[in-house]
Amino acid sequence: MKFYEIHDPYYSLIKAKDEDEAIRKYVENVANDNEGCNLKDEISEVERDYALAQFSRTGGESGETIPVHEILKDFQSDDSLVLLVDGNLL
Repeated sequence: MKFYEIHDPYYSLIKAKDEDEAIRKYVENVANDNEGCNLKDEISEVERDYALAQFSRTGGESGETIPVHEILKDFQSDDSLVLLVDGNLL
């Protein structure tokens, strides 16, 4: 699995098998690609360690610390996931 960030129109960190799947996950879970931006221009692949650090530094939806075993479970699974979304969307 690979890790991708999209910054515009809303930030998201996504785990997916490829860029196209990451964009699909973004459109399904974060925001449509209909605000005049092209997600192909906004997406960038990031290193796994960077994604892990970003994900582990954030809290859950209610601000609680995410347990280490949950973080590792998400990173070790073969499922595509939206790991982080812009706080303005919560």
